[in-house]
Amino acid sequence: MLDMTFFKDKRIFVTGHTGFKGTWLCKMLINAEANVTGYALNPSTNPSLFEISGIGTQINSVIGDIRDLASLEKAFGEAKPEIVIHLAAQPLVRDSYKEPHYTYETNVMGTVNILECVRKSDSVKSFLNVTTDKVYQNNEWEWGYRENETLDGYDPYSNSKSCSELVTHCYKNAFFANGKVAISTARAGNVIGGGDFANDRIIPDCVKAVEKKTHIIVRNPHSTRPYQHVLEPLYVYLLILQRQYENGKYAGYYNVGPDECDCVTTGRLTDLFCKIWGDGLTWINKYDGGPHEANFLKLDCSKIKSMFGWQASWHIEEAIEKTIEWTRVYFDGGNVPMIMDRQIEEFLYRKERWEK
Repeated sequence: MLDMTFFKDKRIFVTGHTGFKGTWLCKMLINAEANVTGYALNPSTNPSLFEISGIGTQINSVIGDIRDLASLEKAFGEAKPEIVIHLAAQPLVRDSYKEPHYTYETNVMGTVNILECVRKSDSVKSFLNVTTDKVYQNNEWEWGYRENETLDGYDPYSNSKSCSELVTHCYKNAFFANGKVAISTARAGNVIGGGDFANDRIIPDCVKAVEKKTHIIVRNPHSTRPYQHVLEPLYVYLLILQRQYENGKYAGYYNVGPDECDCVTTGRLTDLFCKIWGDGLTWINKYDGGPHEANFLKLDCSKIKSMFGWQASWHIEEAIEKTIEWTRVYFDGGNVPMIMDRQIEEFLYRKERWEK
């Protein structure tokens, strides 16, 4: 079981802290009384969860580019972290077709840069690189991909994340074989939750349609993806970081995804959102013939379950309910930090009850 008290007073360095996942992660760590330094670009969306939540005033927030090694080294040296979690990335498939060079620079050389900081550090004990389920060579199989499958993402985003994995493997073997630093990667599936305002993601598209009082546009309703609430993988990331900090045998490569019942088509996900939101909300199919994306993709998460006894807590319908709960608070001008705290507390309490 994850012990959040473990993180109290720990010096933790988070890249990509201004993003959707990064903000939720920082909120969890703030609540655990960790000493957090974040390093990232300014938020890429307007509005952004980072600004709405006020996280920037509660941590040491450094605005910088992961591609800028000198700037990163300065922030890293001042923070002297014990734990590092690497989230910074260009995270969108469609944007990677528009800007492949930037995508590779950020996702590959960004990983090299943060690992260089770790390599030169005397303080780091636990490092986690968060990648994606799309790192695998996708054969459109009916079964989930395991950690030992071939890494070879198709599009520039997915491929750059495959490269990020290989960079991490190389550094682990070349520089950390002595066990000085525990090194892991986590390959997570699609996440949903309150405060995601990104383009080209179905739940943010649903939220925007509600706000504009229009139909939801779904560009590929038949693609199957593993969806999970954002707190699910964040819990696992922290669990890996804690366990490998305490015992290096837990360092490795992990799939982090939902159960098979939560691998649903985009159309099914949108149906659930419309049903739970109500008010006659509907969607229309507007396949736009965009760039190649996998039709079927899911993970085999047997390793993380057997290694840590982990199991998903909020299945797809409850994950959407929590997303809508957050969104209604936001639309009503309510207290966003409070709803985040409440959902984190509910999630951790559910985990604690289940694991006991």
